[in-house]
Amino acid sequence: MPPLSRHLTPYRPPPVLVRPSYVLSGAAMNVAWTDDQLKACLNEAADVSSDHPVVISDFIEGAVEIEMDGVGKDGELIAAAIHEHIENAGVHSGDATLVLPPQKLSPYTKMRVREASRKIVKRLNITGPTNIQFVAKGTDVMCIECNVRASRSFPFVSKTMGVDFIEAATKAMVGADTTDMDLPTLETRNRPSGYVGVKAPMFSFARLRGSDPVLGVEMASTGEVACYGQNMEEAFLKALLSTGFKMPEKKILVTVDPSIADEMSHSCYELHENGFEIYSTPTCGAVFQKNGVPVTIVDYPTEENGENENAIAKLRANDIDMVINIPTYENTRLEDNFQMRRTAVDFGIPLLTNLQLVQVFTSAVGKYKRKEFVGLEPSSLFDHYEEEDPKEAWTSPSEFH
Repeated sequence: MPPLSRHLTPYRPPPVLVRPSYVLSGAAMNVAWTDDQLKACLNEAADVSSDHPVVISDFIEGAVEIEMDGVGKDGELIAAAIHEHIENAGVHSGDATLVLPPQKLSPYTKMRVREASRKIVKRLNITGPTNIQFVAKGTDVMCIECNVRASRSFPFVSKTMGVDFIEAATKAMVGADTTDMDLPTLETRNRPSGYVGVKAPMFSFARLRGSDPVLGVEMASTGEVACYGQNMEEAFLKALLSTGFKMPEKKILVTVDPSIADEMSHSCYELHENGFEIYSTPTCGAVFQKNGVPVTIVDYPTEENGENENAIAKLRANDIDMVINIPTYENTRLEDNFQMRRTAVDFGIPLLTNLQLVQVFTSAVGKYKRKEFVGLEPSSLFDHYEEEDPKEAWTSPSEFH
């Protein structure tokens, strides 16, 4: 029998994104990298929504994901904010780490997002809140969805931009005037100015025994936290620590697929330069050593009688301060990688499973070690309100925060 994907019209070779109809939070949505995976994904989608179509679309590897939160009035955007994801496309927007204002988007990419946002809002004649999501790679900027509703990032955008987007949306829907609200538009530049906001997800994997703590197209987060800093790295590290993540002291276990080991070597060497001891499993460890990165080899969890210390034994002995384990579709040691991720969660050891997060974390740690940050002690929102100068507050004291 020919490959299942060849029965599709038109034929879309993997990787493809499989999405059932009428589901929330990306339930049963998957990326299929092979024909066998595609068949399994289609069967799962049929179980979830058997009476409605399944959408199969190209999955663009290495693309940046961008969001535009806005308020429309009679097809015109009266408020807008563009923010970027740290993780590449493929992580559900509810699980992604958001940065506002965007730090890595080119002026060209932002121009394309602004143009597309205007056209979409005008064509749909939107009045009220809207969230439009894009992916960008090279010179291509493509809309992947438009939600004619408020998104989960609206509160974060409102706090960061200093104006209540929901109030603006409500006024737009009832025909009230918004000219006195100082709303940011697509043409607004340098807002916010002097600081960067980062919204990070929070997960409950520790309470879900046996679950695999990895990020994907199906949403897994159960909360979120936002922090601010003078730059992206400071805001990111504050947000990460506010989720309960503990700053590693010395020893970091790094295990990745050989296909990304060369790229990971840059972060590993920078972590080494910042005083961390790097431990790694044999396959990727050999690549790191070949690239000149000092690492100590530990055995895979399933190799109990190997020549080196066992990775799981070191984790259970609290002899590792952080785990970096980045799964890819090319992984063959699925059980070993799962055991390392799950053991890290069960023993309260900080875990990173995304390459872009690791890269930003590494950069942030470097700046922290060089004492380039104002501070890393995140204050709660209520503490901030108590210390805030009433003249700088964007809400009145009688309003509910």
